[in-house]
Amino acid sequence: MSEQTSASNYWKANLRIIFICMGVWALVSFGFGILLRPLLAGIPIGGTDLGFWFAQQGSIYTFIVIIFFYTWYMNRLDREYGVDEQ
Repeated sequence: MSEQTSASNYWKANLRIIFICMGVWALVSFGFGILLRPLLAGIPIGGTDLGFWFAQQGSIYTFIVIIFFYTWYMNRLDREYGVDEQ
């Protein structure tokens, strides 16, 4: 595999995981917190309904999980393509 093809594949994989992470975050923050809030209103969690919880706390927790997942995934991808820092 040439270096140009390898770099192209690396960036395709990088962009793919970025779009997936952003899609998950958009679904949780905008979808669950705003658009689907009326459907989630009947599910109680922590003294409030699930839609409100996603709007106030769930999207933040999801974002933190996405940060750790992205870090783990990119370290693995860097090792696979030989661009890691070690």
